[in-house]
Amino acid sequence: MQENRAHRTVAMVLFNDVLLLDVTGPMDAFAIANRFLPAERQYQLLTLAESQGPIRSSCGLKVMADLQLNDLPAAVDLLLVPGGPGAYDVALPELERWLPDAVQSAKRFGAICTGVFLLGRAGLLGGYRCTTHWNYVERLANAFPDTKVETEQIYVIDRNLVTSGGITAGIDLALAIVAEDHGKALALEVAKVLLVARHRQGGQTPYGPLLAAVPRDGSPTARVQAYIVDHIDQAFTVQKMADLVAMSARNFARTFQREVGITPLQYLQNARIDRARKLLEGSELALKVVAAQCGFGSDRHMRKVFCERLGMTPAQYRAQFGGGE
Repeated sequence: MQENRAHRTVAMVLFNDVLLLDVTGPMDAFAIANRFLPAERQYQLLTLAESQGPIRSSCGLKVMADLQLNDLPAAVDLLLVPGGPGAYDVALPELERWLPDAVQSAKRFGAICTGVFLLGRAGLLGGYRCTTHWNYVERLANAFPDTKVETEQIYVIDRNLVTSGGITAGIDLALAIVAEDHGKALALEVAKVLLVARHRQGGQTPYGPLLAAVPRDGSPTARVQAYIVDHIDQAFTVQKMADLVAMSARNFARTFQREVGITPLQYLQNARIDRARKLLEGSELALKVVAAQCGFGSDRHMRKVFCERLGMTPAQYRAQFGGGE
């Protein structure tokens, strides 16, 4: 239940090589919410940086912060760290030293996209659930093993920590916060102004490949992975995969999961989905043809797998990501 109280202050941290859309997307969502709110309940938006002077974003545009870090107001409702190359490729020791004390004065704190790496280096992720852009979730999990990285959600709200997936997912997170602060009806009005969905279908999973690049190093598991991808229309069992490399099914399954991180049948399903997505994105083939070429057996089975794994049907996937030739 949202609270009906006075201004909520949203503070966004800036630094060189910040991804500007991580800043402007959420801030514009809050600013548009202000159009519908009485003056006494509007969000107060401010930006902070280590020092005065222009900050060069990753796209080259320069911005100026309202305040220096040490001028952060005593009570902030939401303190956000955006992402960009400056968040995950460069150490920002002053900012990382400042963050632990700063979040103590904030009701909520969080990150947009890869800004979560700054929170991690500041020691603020331990025991929390969080997320980031799909291309960086594995890197985040490896860097900060004391946190639970959610790989599929567009955004994650865990107690007083809020994090989002990549770039435009910061808008999704801002809409969720507006809904929590002022109700779902207002969040919907803001979404309409921004021409975005109030709830995005399918989470982050549809945006990135389910499988990494297929290794071609000649090892037994690599040979099987390559064979599956090159013959994706065929029927497979674990025994057939094991026979390809002259191993017992039990030993092969154990070895494959240890080296690849998923079971052989999970790998097979992910490979089928990835191939089907490519065909849906780049062709106008009938769904039953796509299903046959990808080894699903039927378009009905492909639909079931897509709904379970991606949160949308093949037809919905094509409508959102396709274009044909």
